[in-house]
Amino acid sequence: MTTYQYAGSELEIFEKARNWKAYLRRSMEPYLTGSVLEVGAGLGANTRQFAALHFDRWTCLEPDESLLGQIEPADRRELIAGDLSALESSRLFDAILYIDVLEHIEDDSGELRRAAARLNPGGTLIVLSPAHPWLFTSFDKAIGHFRRYTRQSLQAAAPPHLRREKLIYLDSVGMLASLANRLLLNQSMPTAAQVRTWDTCLVPCSCWIDPLFLGAVGKSVLGVWRNV
Repeated sequence: MTTYQYAGSELEIFEKARNWKAYLRRSMEPYLTGSVLEVGAGLGANTRQFAALHFDRWTCLEPDESLLGQIEPADRRELIAGDLSALESSRLFDAILYIDVLEHIEDDSGELRRAAARLNPGGTLIVLSPAHPWLFTSFDKAIGHFRRYTRQSLQAAAPPHLRREKLIYLDSVGMLASLANRLLLNQSMPTAAQVRTWDTCLVPCSCWIDPLFLGAVGKSVLGVWRNV
């Protein structure tokens, strides 16, 4: 296997964004059942946040072995180094999850096509990615993002034979902070204090306000598709 090392350095800062990860857990919980594959598990921050959900087995797939080595072994948890090609050809899953990963993959549609081939009948493909190309900053470039998505572009990347279950924006209030960074700061990396303020003050507001916008506004886009 070719050695891979993740180019970004933000994972340790964002793993402390507990309100945001709890919001994601609530948004994705209905689809995370049975055998779950998390592609690009990183340091395992999402793995730990979702550990109490009612799945049977959670497989962490991470190409950077130094990151994978920091995920704690646990019951119902499997750790595999590599990408989708590292899995046995017969392995199928009830849910395949990409959290802030797809934007790092140049051939995004090819990646989702390969992931869809790993779904059991009725299984779900779940993608969360940063939204809006006009919010692309030096931070995106620094951590290896190829793009940001709109709902339309994320739908276009999804395999056409999958049925769309959900396609919404999240974190409407956080989008204001992202816009301020884009226009005023254009930082290549947020500080721990900035992430803490966003997670403590802005994310709880988004949890209340996002439903009022019916998923039409936000700095992240969440898509869920089902294999029918």
